[in-house]
Amino acid sequence: MFEQGVIRPPSEASSLLVRVTRNCPWNRCHICPAYKGKKFSRRPVEAVKKDIDMMAEAYGPRSNAFTSAFLQDADTLILPADELVEIIHHIKTTFPNIERITTYARAKSMKKKRPQDYRRLREAGLTRIHTGMESGSARVLKLIQKGITPDDILAGGIRVAESGISLSEYIMPGVGGKGLSREHALETARILNQIRPDFIRVRTFAVHPLSPLQKMAEEGSLELMNDEEVVREIRLLLENLDEIPSHFRCGDFSLNLLMQVDGRLDTDKRTMIHEIDRYLALAQEEKQVYSLIQRSYPGMRSLEVVKDDGLVGQLAGKIKGLEAREADGFNKHIRRLMTFQLPQPQTDAWG
Repeated sequence: MFEQGVIRPPSEASSLLVRVTRNCPWNRCHICPAYKGKKFSRRPVEAVKKDIDMMAEAYGPRSNAFTSAFLQDADTLILPADELVEIIHHIKTTFPNIERITTYARAKSMKKKRPQDYRRLREAGLTRIHTGMESGSARVLKLIQKGITPDDILAGGIRVAESGISLSEYIMPGVGGKGLSREHALETARILNQIRPDFIRVRTFAVHPLSPLQKMAEEGSLELMNDEEVVREIRLLLENLDEIPSHFRCGDFSLNLLMQVDGRLDTDKRTMIHEIDRYLALAQEEKQVYSLIQRSYPGMRSLEVVKDDGLVGQLAGKIKGLEAREADGFNKHIRRLMTFQLPQPQTDAWG
């Protein structure tokens, strides 16, 4: 049977999943549980091509329904361009209706690829690269043990952007905690303004219970942010992003409180900031009600839901009960709800 990895971007939900590497070559980030306890390995090209053939056989006539493919796992660009071109050609030959081929990549691998490599990959059919920037702050990147620097992010991002391959940069509001929030927003905006990616995908931070960041929070060296503070951080980020031709996406990730803040920076920036300001103008009780609804039943919903007096009254008692149960009880409950949406490690231990 053919192999498949454990995660892919939400935008690749209907894509053919082709596992080119196994797990992550870095795998030390404090924010990502997906590959913990698993070793990285590169799969031989012939094994990948055999998988593609097996997929075509398994899907049969349904193979024609695939119009996109995603190359797994965490850093496909670590492979030589020759190997990737051969794999992409085989995908397109075996699944002739596929028009879009995308992949994850780390900034260091993106930086190492030469312009001629990107030209060959683009001509072969690689259309988009997804990469986890998380932050433009050197201190935040060190805190989460990302294994890259702002210079790596900038160099790799610009190289992809200049190649003509679409680029999705993922950012993580809240991950620096209260102490680094302002720096995190401003430095992230500074780097993104220079890269000018096609997509800026917002991935609000939720700490996994097994992560070293959870221990830091319990010891007090990392002060976690609540929903309102994270929204204010996103507003600061948006204010400092230029009106570049990038899609600022909150709507494709359910851990984002305001999923409706979603649009193009060159046409919709003021509208997105206005929606944030509508949330910030709510009464404190209304903000808590909105968080409780959104974290309990994630989805893109209007702020008008908190104008239902009956609903607000119904949930107010629950909120008071959470606050009475323990110090900062409401926010701790919200954080617990958020962890349910995180991918789980494939092993029992984080390390």
